[in-house]
Amino acid sequence: MSSSSTTPSYAAVLRTRHACRTFGAALLGRLSYGMVSLSLVLAVKESTGSYAVAGTVMALFALTSVFLSPTRAGLVDRYGPRRALLPMATAYALLLTALAFATWWPGASGVLLGILAAPAGACTPPLGPVMRTLWSDLLPDRRLLQRAYSLDSVAEELLFVAGPLLVGLLVQIAAPSAGLAVSAVLVLTGTLALVTSPAARGWTGREKAPAGPAQPSGETAPRGLLRGNPGLRQAITVSAAVGICLGAFELLVIAFAEAHHEPQAIAWVLAALCGGSAIGGLVYGALPWRASNRLRLAFLVVPLGLTLAAAGVSPHPYVLIVWAALGGLFIAPAITTAYLIADESADPAGRTKAGAWVNTAFNAGSAGATAATGLLVGRLPLWLCFALAAVPVVLSAATAVRRAGRPAADTAARPEPKGERASDAERQAAVVS
Repeated sequence: MSSSSTTPSYAAVLRTRHACRTFGAALLGRLSYGMVSLSLVLAVKESTGSYAVAGTVMALFALTSVFLSPTRAGLVDRYGPRRALLPMATAYALLLTALAFATWWPGASGVLLGILAAPAGACTPPLGPVMRTLWSDLLPDRRLLQRAYSLDSVAEELLFVAGPLLVGLLVQIAAPSAGLAVSAVLVLTGTLALVTSPAARGWTGREKAPAGPAQPSGETAPRGLLRGNPGLRQAITVSAAVGICLGAFELLVIAFAEAHHEPQAIAWVLAALCGGSAIGGLVYGALPWRASNRLRLAFLVVPLGLTLAAAGVSPHPYVLIVWAALGGLFIAPAITTAYLIADESADPAGRTKAGAWVNTAFNAGSAGATAATGLLVGRLPLWLCFALAAVPVVLSAATAVRRAGRPAADTAARPEPKGERASDAERQAAVVS
């Protein structure tokens, strides 16, 4: 499918045929992910009376969800959304409903909750990676695709802000378990709307990727998704580093605010981080760029790391708000660029899985950094913890600078050969959900 307008704007993205319906369905389902974590922790704590059990159940859910994400995305690539995505969403919704039922009354078994939570996480439908694959097929114009990915990243950021707020409102009128039930309804409804949209009907499953120079990455056909694919490896590495930086930063903000006896500043700092990310993502997507995606990614992550490292020497938590807003300006642009690199580096039959690897790297980095930072806080000065959290993201820039001069490494800065995209569009007249 092609864009209904050649104007490189967000309006042109949303005017693309079937874009609004498909994007709206994906956002509805993804709102579930903004609600489910807090709902699960609150529901398990309410039912068992134990933070330890709540943390363990949440860890089981998160680990299976994060580390099996590429596998689930690969199933969608291979079998299409109707045969893979809808069964995942159905199983996920049923397991969340079972968790809601099990935690509705006090005295739930922690073992039972863990048995339900682990497969629930394993069945989490990859709506984000699937939507980005759909954007790639709906918008052959790379300039419009950049705007679509920026819009997607900003919307996802806002969903993870709105989700906990909705849970907070919900628990005022119902038990925390209701949040799990609502999450189940959202994901099932959103997924059903997505797989029945015209954009998803043309999905024909996995086809053999073109070999040699016809690949979007411009390289010879890799023997695996990552092997022989430096662009995708860079996107995964940088995404993991950004996740490390942000996972550590959120915990350090809490420690910093408590050390200065200003706990109310925590919400403002994190809101400034999200707000800066949303603004940065929208501005980034609206601007034309001549530099390659891989080079741009390097220059985005360096100021992100340095700014958040400088936040550690703030004299007061309210000064930290300013640093967080400045650092946030680079978050959505960096993640958007990583997804663009994954899309152009993967063969047409593996784009959903490539995007899922970037998402998995970010989440895994964030989770690992949160655990590691918890061990460092109290043992090292806070300013040093902030600096250490920034080191991986600054060093990750080298993965782009080292190869940015290679002409085959990036295709985003130049138009794709018409025949390549045309064959891709013929393969999927409507994109994946």
